[in-house]
Amino acid sequence: MADTLEKSNPLPEAEVVPLAGHVLALKACRECPNMFGPPVSGGPVSSRVILIGQAPGDKEPVLGRPFAWTAGKTLFRWFEESIGISEQQFRSKVYMAAVCRCFPGKKDGGGDRVPDPDEIGRCQKWLRNEIEILKPGLIIAVGRLALEQFIAFELLDQAIGKQFRVRAWGHDFDLIGLPHPSGASTWHQREPGKSLLKSSLSLILDHPAFRSLHLSG
Repeated sequence: MADTLEKSNPLPEAEVVPLAGHVLALKACRECPNMFGPPVSGGPVSSRVILIGQAPGDKEPVLGRPFAWTAGKTLFRWFEESIGISEQQFRSKVYMAAVCRCFPGKKDGGGDRVPDPDEIGRCQKWLRNEIEILKPGLIIAVGRLALEQFIAFELLDQAIGKQFRVRAWGHDFDLIGLPHPSGASTWHQREPGKSLLKSSLSLILDHPAFRSLHLSG
């Protein structure tokens, strides 16, 4: 517990400067020819909590922030109703990342395309660097693809509503998963999804790294 609380303290100034440089380099990336940029970033938010999504939709590169459209409205409603914090507070206190940072485009038949393994591999360096700089006490993984970067599972029931201790790139942290808030899935609207979503949100609220952010309604 003491170790987790220590990692939850605000970043020292020596870490803020590398984070700002990292975000500038991220925004300049154009390595994936089938992705649609520009890369989306929530900015160099100094935090011991990282939220990781799948990839931006088509609106996020235009609006210039992660979870800026329909899925984001659902996600931030969860946080406001269950944890009592506003979207603005969350964005100002939590570092927001993704498995891939550019819009993958649409798949045949509609819906956003899931990034392929090569695209995920090329983009992974950004997430690795963020974990090395921020040394998070808590990572919130939103959706199956984000969770799969850290744990193996078959059904969402096995990954949501629980807290996992994970080691990645030389750093230990807690992982809590949320279902993807996209309207394409109704998993979180029916049981056991509804109850497991509530459990995950309670775990996030009670986590020392999240409490250290001093977020309130």
